[in-house]
Amino acid sequence: MQLGLFTMPSHPPECGLYDGHKWDLQTLRWADELGFNEAWIGEHHTAPWEPHPSPDLLIAQSLMETEQIRLGPGGFLLPYHHPAELANRVAMLDHMAQGRLNFGVAASGLPSDWAMFNVDGMSGQNRDMTRESLDIMLRLWTEEEPFDYDGKFWKVSKTDLMFETLRPHIKPFQAPHPPIGVAGLSKNSDTLKMAGERGFIPMSLNLNPGYVGSHWEAVEEGAARAGRVANRSDWRLVREIFVADTDEEAMKMSAGNMMGRMMREYFLPLLDSFGFKEFLKHDPSVPDSDVTPEYCARHNWLVGSPDTVVRRLEEVYHDVGGFGAILLFCFDYREAPEAWYNSMRLLAKEVIPRVSHLKPQPGTAVA
Repeated sequence: MQLGLFTMPSHPPECGLYDGHKWDLQTLRWADELGFNEAWIGEHHTAPWEPHPSPDLLIAQSLMETEQIRLGPGGFLLPYHHPAELANRVAMLDHMAQGRLNFGVAASGLPSDWAMFNVDGMSGQNRDMTRESLDIMLRLWTEEEPFDYDGKFWKVSKTDLMFETLRPHIKPFQAPHPPIGVAGLSKNSDTLKMAGERGFIPMSLNLNPGYVGSHWEAVEEGAARAGRVANRSDWRLVREIFVADTDEEAMKMSAGNMMGRMMREYFLPLLDSFGFKEFLKHDPSVPDSDVTPEYCARHNWLVGSPDTVVRRLEEVYHDVGGFGAILLFCFDYREAPEAWYNSMRLLAKEVIPRVSHLKPQPGTAVA
């Protein structure tokens, strides 16, 4: 099993953008030092608890301060970018990364972002725009001949030579392009179907194992549509994790600290508004009022000593049928940095080595 991290990035609303950026850089430096394989950075525009509209700026700086870890947006919200401009920007970032860049894409799920950019997410326009944008970007990166793309949302021309010197010429460092990851949250996720259809990396966001297990059905549906066999080793699961020397300390520092505050003040109310709170329950009869950060720490998160987290991680692995990488969901622990670093260290050095035997086979579930 591989280890990575996913960061929204998440910071409390009173945190300044600069201070939050510094914390994110520190977390990425620690991840690199501890041997994390990859990190994915989100993009959001109207969420005070997720205050980072430009993941490439964080990636560009982090590339200069890390050595091994693969970095990538997780992902760029394609409806909000012109595909030709973003294709060139990602290609440039890939050259800066010298082979360490992943390229994550997403359709955007926040109605407030839809409103800012005048995108009709309720009708699925955001998903249609994502598919069209990615198609344009891939053609710009892979096709040598000039073409005109007259789409529903964008018109793009890859011109022939002009004035004997001018032509589209920017290509990614990795051929034909960086590995592409696709994030999904909904049960019948169209973006995860696209991941299966095109052989992209599927990434599932953090709900209960029973719900997340259904995500693989969407990946397989897309793969079957394209005559492909989906590989569970490509599948990434994002999960809230806090490891400490004892279960008691881990519970105190997770539900009783910034993880708990962020969930209580932001994420649980948001999921409730979207009708997703039921998918955090281990039993449908659990009242909504019982779904608290403490409840999530006991039933959904991976919280405890290394022994406890190993056991819980193995349970999740078998509950969903197997996956290839666990992504640590990151929080702002600027007020307790030693505890967060120690959790990352225990996860990388004492938990992951003990689950290295979990290796799903392509196209198969775990018995």
